[in-house]
Amino acid sequence: MANVLMPTKCKVMHVGFNISTLNIDMNDVQLECVSEEKDLGVIISDDLKWEKQYSEAARKANRMLGMIKHNFIYRSKEPIIPLHKV
Repeated sequence: MANVLMPTKCKVMHVGFNISTLNIDMNDVQLECVSEEKDLGVIISDDLKWEKQYSEAARKANRMLGMIKHNFIYRSKEPIIPLHKV
């Protein structure tokens, strides 16, 4: 089965302002319309703004810093700086 289109893995995103939304079908299956999608770790939104990507990156960084703070009782500068850089 070469070049079989899988409509369950496809989505539609209308990018821009004042864009009329269209229902798009593939193989008689209506594709899901989304306002944001994550692809290769990057969050893309229909308004092409980066706020969601920034907040997700900050959330992950704060979670890692919290794990470092929770698991290391002795927090001298020498062992903590390489952990922060990673």
